[in-house]
Amino acid sequence: MITVTDKAAAEVRRLLDADKTTSGDSYLRVMVVGGGCSGMSYKLGFETKPLEAGDKSFEDKGVKIVIDQKSLLYLSGTELDFSDGLNGTGFTFTNPNAKRTCGCGTSFSV
Repeated sequence: MITVTDKAAAEVRRLLDADKTTSGDSYLRVMVVGGGCSGMSYKLGFETKPLEAGDKSFEDKGVKIVIDQKSLLYLSGTELDFSDGLNGTGFTFTNPNAKRTCGCGTSFSV
């Protein structure tokens, strides 16, 4: 399971409201893909299509989240946050499974 901070939940809701292609049945898909300077990268996106076989879904702070089974192995226990400070704006991940992360925090290795 992934937890979502209050700040991240508010930003997800703001983005969903601003995106005219999404509906009330939209959810946030969180994935791990190969790439980045540490080997694996996080990927976020909104989807409205039905869940795929093996997808795990849950909700935290009003945010509907879906993760494929393979990504869940790497993301279990991760916290999704949102930063809008002087050091940059964007979603950040605190992943207890990551053994090493890159300087920008967008890729990791286990």
